[in-house]
Formats: sequence, structure tokens, C-alpha cells
Amino acid sequence: MDGVGIIGAIIIGILAGWIAEKVMRRNHGLLTNLIVGVVGAFLGSFVATMLGFDTGEGIIPSLLVATVGAILLLFLLGLFQRRRA
Repeated sequence: MDGVGIIGAIIIGILAGWIAEKVMRRNHGLLTNLIVGVVGAFLGSFVATMLGFDTGEGIIPSLLVATVGAILLLFLLGLFQRRRA
């Protein structure tokens, strides 16, 4: 999340977590959305970098990377929860 600052990162994290929640048909609260969004941002950035993509700077690229990472995170968590049950 280059160039967005800490407040921007929190807002992007909440939005990314909320979008991922809707895409994955889950129901979480605001704090969980923030955590999923921020962790998703790190995961998305890591995966994009490993695949050779430039994550860019600013709000829109950060939101896209964080959202894709958050969706991936929720997907992976869903796989582990199904195996445990």
C-alpha cells in the first residue's frame, strides 16, 4: 500500500475486507473486515510480486491488490475450516 498513509491503509483494509466478505458470502464485523483486508493486502502484494506483477501506487491499485488478497485469504481459511470439521 504505497503512498496511501496509515489512515488510507485502514480505510482500504476495511473496504477490501468488506468486498471480500460479500464476494465469499461471509458475514463478519468491521474489525474482522479490517484484519482480513490488511492481511489480504500483504498476501496479495506478496503473491503479485512473486508472479512478477507491479502492484502500483495509490488508492485504486492498493484496493485491488488488498481485495484479491483478502478473497484468497478467506478462500484458504474456508479450506482449512472444512477439513477440520
